Amino acid sequence: MVRISIAVVALAVLLAPRLHAQDTTVYEPGNGVSLPQVVKQVKAEYTSEAMRQMIEGTVGLDVVVKADGAVGDVKVTQSLDAVYGLDEQAIKAMKQWEFKPGQKDGKPVAVRVAVVMNFTLR
Repeated sequence: MVRISIAVVALAVLLAPRLHAQDTTVYEPGNGVSLPQVVKQVKAEYTSEAMRQMIEGTVGLDVVVKADGAVGDVKVTQSLDAVYGLDEQAIKAMKQWEFKPGQKDGKPVAVRVAVVMNFTLR
């Protein structure tokens, strides 16, 4: 009985990296990979200091939309304001977005997309 348990654990340890590697593939749109579709969009909020400084413009984001439609990794590709918090506000808002995931061969997959968030004072 002990040998069987050890063999099962050893098999699970050997297979786990292979299964995990399949789950972490992030596709680029095109070549049979569809774009995710926005289901819920959350607008980024101004920080009070950024408003006082009258900062306007865009933050560019590199976003991974996971196979379940949730937002995964988010990185700033075009900074607007790293000092008064607008870059962080864009990331915070982006992580609340929800998507219908992109697909490859009829199955949901993680897809990397570019998103631009605009900050405009009225």
